[in-house]
Amino acid sequence: MHSSKTKFSFKNGLSLTEGIESLKRYATNLKGIFSDAKSLEKILEKNPLIYEFYDLGVEEKPGNLAYGTSIVYPGVVGKEFYMTKGHFHTVLDTAEVYLCISGRGLMLMENPEGITEIQELTPGEAVLVPGRFAHRSINISDTEPLVTFFTFAADAGHDYGTIEQKGFRKLVLRTGDGTYEVVDNPNWKA
Repeated sequence: MHSSKTKFSFKNGLSLTEGIESLKRYATNLKGIFSDAKSLEKILEKNPLIYEFYDLGVEEKPGNLAYGTSIVYPGVVGKEFYMTKGHFHTVLDTAEVYLCISGRGLMLMENPEGITEIQELTPGEAVLVPGRFAHRSINISDTEPLVTFFTFAADAGHDYGTIEQKGFRKLVLRTGDGTYEVVDNPNWKA
């Protein structure tokens, strides 16, 4: 492997390096992720961009570090804030670090034994997601994207299927006064 250099915008997280494209997740890509399926159906016609991220194609072998940025846009589906799908790592004991570049959000984390943690993210704050924890970024701002820089062991892999099948045990919902509350997910499957 050779060294590489990627330039990211600190304003919006987008790659400024020519030829690097983000992977985009629209509402149609997130069926089954939001608990309020009826509210999701209502926005499918417009199919808004919920989030995007940069996978820089680092070879998935021991010793390499994968890295990139994730941009979660502001919005809600019903009362649920826009968020990423969330995943475990295939190599379950793999940790990951997220550094908030801009915006305001939460990192929702949950391990197979049911321990749930939530950490707020504001610019300059980093969250270490421990190994064995599924994790999901949630944008709790009404006006600006949540932009994070992430890094993890490149050979860790991604297990999206477990979250797609079971969901997270907790949901983060917008309240009437513009804040958020954490509630049990009525659709979680044991």
